Amino acid sequence: MPATEKAAGALRTIGELAAEIGRPQHILRYWETRFPQLKPLTRAGNRRYYRPDDVALVRRIHQLLSEEGYTIRGVQRLLAEEKAARGKNRTAELQAIRDSLAEALDADR
Repeated sequence: MPATEKAAGALRTIGELAAEIGRPQHILRYWETRFPQLKPLTRAGNRRYYRPDDVALVRRIHQLLSEEGYTIRGVQRLLAEEKAARGKNRTAELQAIRDSLAEALDADR
């Protein structure tokens, strides 16, 4: 592995991530104001460090805006819809678990 290449789970600086996607750093800072899901770690001097989930989200936002032609508002709506869908799926999963536990308790009586 070259010295400049980081491990998959390593934190990325804003400069590294900006260079990776070919956008200036100020664009990433702007995206942080538009996408509340994007919350990099901030250290002394307000230095930003992006976790693997943040990196994946930045790549996704970049793809949607640059390659798929979405607007900022369109990406915001898409991400909000996906979050809502995940929440509904999670609720259904939890209800199924609850129901199976209730059935098991009834069977033990």
